[in-house]
Amino acid sequence: MFKRHTDARRQRGALSADEAEQLFSTVDHSGHSDEERARRQRAHRREKGVSVDVDPLSGEDPSGSDLSKVITRTTVTFVLVFLAVIVAGQVAFGVVRRLNTAHLADTASVRTVADALSGGVEWGNGFTQFPEDFTVQEADENTGTIEVSVVDSSSSSALECFSTSQVQATALAVNALLNPDIDTVIYHVSVHVGADGHMQQSSFFGFLKPTGDVTSFMTFVWQKTQSATGVNFSCTITGIDETVQAELRDQVTTSFTPVRSTSAS
Repeated sequence: MFKRHTDARRQRGALSADEAEQLFSTVDHSGHSDEERARRQRAHRREKGVSVDVDPLSGEDPSGSDLSKVITRTTVTFVLVFLAVIVAGQVAFGVVRRLNTAHLADTASVRTVADALSGGVEWGNGFTQFPEDFTVQEADENTGTIEVSVVDSSSSSALECFSTSQVQATALAVNALLNPDIDTVIYHVSVHVGADGHMQQSSFFGFLKPTGDVTSFMTFVWQKTQSATGVNFSCTITGIDETVQAELRDQVTTSFTPVRSTSAS
């Protein structure tokens, strides 16, 4: 009997749906329905810097649900900026390579040759990059000679070094021989050799350099001659010892037949 009487009192004191909506429409984040008191408390909290006005019943992201949108916008912006930087870098490198190639064919100097070796030159449908370790020994239009030395630290075998060096020497020489004042390009190639007699490579993305002795591998000598039929380019490969020749023969399926091979002097 007592329980039934209590339930009846609770039901009489309960708010209807409309009354509950009206009540909560006046409640803000301070928890007060008294507007004047809530206003004073909001002002006090703003002065202390510990609160902002947020209506928990509004649709203005009271719980931070817009965070995913902010993250998405930030991610998209980062990706677009990153791609723009990559494209700009590729364009810049392409321009540099074209300038290096043009300067090499136009003016032969230590600076233009060094720029070509450090930045690469256009060759075929792409470009050719040279070893980081290089020296320009001569670049003189008066003598008509360009002579450079490079140290290959990326090849793991004699065949790989020969193939790579041949492309590099050809790219440099042909572009340089387009200069009317240059008729000879000498391209010396050396490698690092360990105590076991094997070629050494750079490791850890090129940051760790080989520590073996630097040994001469071969030399490419490109020459330009004028004839009644036009301009002739010829290549002589020198400095290949018998050990290297034997290694190359073992690694290729056809016989090793360069254009012209002579012994090192």
